[in-house]
Amino acid sequence: MDFISGAVLCIDKPLGWTSFDAVKRVRGALTRRLGVRRLKVGHAGTLDPLATGVMIVCTGRATKRIEELQAGEKEYVATMALGATTPSFDLETEVDATYPTAHITREAVERVLSSFTGHIQQVPPAFSACKVDGKRAYKSARAGQEVELKPRALFIAELELLEYSPESITVRVVCSKGTYIRALARDIGVALGSGAHLTALRRTRVGDISIADCVSVQQAADIIASVPVEFPDWYDGPRKEQGA
Repeated sequence: MDFISGAVLCIDKPLGWTSFDAVKRVRGALTRRLGVRRLKVGHAGTLDPLATGVMIVCTGRATKRIEELQAGEKEYVATMALGATTPSFDLETEVDATYPTAHITREAVERVLSSFTGHIQQVPPAFSACKVDGKRAYKSARAGQEVELKPRALFIAELELLEYSPESITVRVVCSKGTYIRALARDIGVALGSGAHLTALRRTRVGDISIADCVSVQQAADIIASVPVEFPDWYDGPRKEQGA
């Protein structure tokens, strides 16, 4: 793989890592292997620390493909707790309210899920990277400030119930770019006449890249360490071996 001319690495992001953590690990492995101080590395689509799964990392000139890659259809498997909400709509924050669930049946869940397929409007979470007046929404939310975000037009191609219990549901979601699964959990809870929040999330596909195409962060580092060090003729950037 020619990481300077441009390469795409498909990584299974670990639980608890930020997307930046994964990119930093790849960049560090690359700069050590290539003997350069700097190398352009980016990712095509952020995953929250509490999410795992497909994360596309681009290097060198392949970073120009980031917008194209992150525009692809996404697939997730999400588990949602019923009967309780949190300010962040996931486990980042503590439960702030509880609701009855005795009326929720499998049939009711399937009915509600079908109502969220197709073109929908979704208000992003306050705990998100969306900008409000030039400031990241999550910064204001974590400071206890009220954040008002406008709804966005999205498309949910598929929303399949995989597992059901009175306490939680697991669903498979196929959706357009920009969909917040945490916000979908919030909206499903409301539609069920109760509350809900996300307890687990795994991205299983981005465009044509599935989880089966991905390697762990350590495997990515091992791949990088085994690649022969070659520089294209056009490269005139800094190299440690040149004393730069």
